[in-house]
Formats: sequence, structure tokens, C-alpha cells
Amino acid sequence: MTEMIVDGQPLPFVEGQTVAAALVATGRLAWRTTRVGHRPRGVFCGIGVCFDCLVTVDGAPGQRACLVPARPGMTVTTGEGDDD
Repeated sequence: MTEMIVDGQPLPFVEGQTVAAALVATGRLAWRTTRVGHRPRGVFCGIGVCFDCLVTVDGAPGQRACLVPARPGMTVTTGEGDDD
């Protein structure tokens, strides 16, 4: 199994998984909150139509975790979103 770094911690994933799939496989169902109301968000549609699963990947913010293939050594940061 290979690892990426999520919020400073190693996270294992299987080749072919997206960032969102790897997060869900380890039990994380939400990884950001909305600015207003701080409602939890994670994967909703799983096909890149919505923006609930946003993360920062290797310093690039606003990436949809359900579309980004997990890569060894990539750095993912979760946190607050840009919507309400």
C-alpha cells in the first residue's frame, strides 16, 4: 500500500483510488466545513459535479477530492470551504 500526506499525517491508499476514496476508506466521511454554519462536508456526488469535497493538493486550493487521483507523497490539506 502507498501513502500520501493528509493534514501532516500519512494516509494509505490503493493504486487507482482518488483522494476522496482514500479518505472514506480510512473512515473520514467529512474533511471540511462550510464558512457559515460550519456544516460538515465530504463526498456528496462523487463525480465532480458538486464542490463539497474540496481540498488543497500540493498547495493548489479548491481541488475536488473525488476527481484527484491519489499519488505517492502528495500533500493534501483539508479545512474550511469557500461556500456557505
